[in-house]
Amino acid sequence: MNKETVELTKRLRDFFQIYLPKQKCYSENTVTSYKYAFNLFFDFLNSRKGIGMTKITMDCFSGESVSEFMEWLSRERNNSASTCNQRLMALRSFAKYNGTKDFSQFSLYAEMKSIPTKKGRPKTVEFLSESALEILLKQPNAKKISEMRNQFFMILMYDTAARCQEMLDIRIKDICFNEKTPYLYLTGKGSKTRSVPMMDATYRHLLKYLEKFHPDYKKNTDEFLFYITTHGIRHQMSQDTVEVFMKRYGKTAKLICPDLPDKVHPHQLRHTRAIHLYRSGMPLSILSEFLGHCSEETTRIYAYADTEMKREAINKATADIAVPEEKPIWDETDEETFRKLAGLR
Repeated sequence: MNKETVELTKRLRDFFQIYLPKQKCYSENTVTSYKYAFNLFFDFLNSRKGIGMTKITMDCFSGESVSEFMEWLSRERNNSASTCNQRLMALRSFAKYNGTKDFSQFSLYAEMKSIPTKKGRPKTVEFLSESALEILLKQPNAKKISEMRNQFFMILMYDTAARCQEMLDIRIKDICFNEKTPYLYLTGKGSKTRSVPMMDATYRHLLKYLEKFHPDYKKNTDEFLFYITTHGIRHQMSQDTVEVFMKRYGKTAKLICPDLPDKVHPHQLRHTRAIHLYRSGMPLSILSEFLGHCSEETTRIYAYADTEMKREAINKATADIAVPEEKPIWDETDEETFRKLAGLR
């Protein structure tokens, strides 16, 4: 192994063990995704260019090589545009980090920056109308203990626009029991925590839920808010459990409301809340913070998706404009003009 390869190995180790998790505070899942991208890149170098791990240097991260790697992902592995772009972001991130350590190699980052991202199909946002949401939330039989839990889960998820895993990670200690302004803490991507208010109706549902599932919640504050019991032992509820009961409620709700999507899944409640808040006038900057997005640009997907608001805006803009009625260019009784238009004269 040559000196340059040894130096690259050390740089990669610091990148994955120090820079990403400790300095950038990226989540374990994100770091794992970055590692996978690099493993794929090294597999590409080995299979297509005959460069084994013991011979890889920073020169292998040239714009030409990375561009070929992108095409390899697309053609050979049939990866989507989104997946290819994620791999590119991982390599760019390392090239930028490496450039700060050795400025003479910063040009490699500039080469990667010039590689265009692949364009894919625009993302679609599935959300429920207010009437469809109301019917969905009425599907659980709240008289049954497990159904009561499921119903409250959906109510709280909609009210807070939380991600499914954020909901499952809530512990009693994350709830602020304030009668005037109740709120809870959600821990999102990158272990970032945000506070989210609860509406009065949701807070009343919470108190009823606690009576049944956490009667001693003031003492056992470290317990998960949502759990399942197996052999008398409480366990954190899983995403699979949520997906199963929401799919079931979605099927029964669709019999009443055909407007519901064919498949109902947890993330639709987050999308639905975001769309409803945007329609009610919440600025994108505040909505972005409420949803826990890293960038306001991510939140713009809801502005693009809300065709109803676009339609209303167009209607308002054209309401006072008198559109003239279309008049025929000839008199129906004028046979001579008709013959000329038909090319007969």
